[in-house]
Amino acid sequence: MSQAQPVGTDEIDAVLRAEFAPTELLVRDDSAQHAGHAGAGSGGHYFVRLRSARFAGLGRVARHRLVYDALGLLIARGIHALALDLDT
Repeated sequence: MSQAQPVGTDEIDAVLRAEFAPTELLVRDDSAQHAGHAGAGSGGHYFVRLRSARFAGLGRVARHRLVYDALGLLIARGIHALALDLDT
């Protein structure tokens, strides 16, 4: 039985672009900085800076929920940690 491919920054980028039509988007894989930490083997560590009009009028928690919902399948497949910098 083959193991699932690790989640890549290109996949995260594509999902976020399709869902949020961002004016700014940066997706960075920080997994190497977390090698050896608890949970590091269960998925990657990523940083996302995302600017989108979809966030207008929403608080921090609501913005985070939208991103987590959009990335749900990828999170289940292998995102262990996701640092988010979200704004309009």
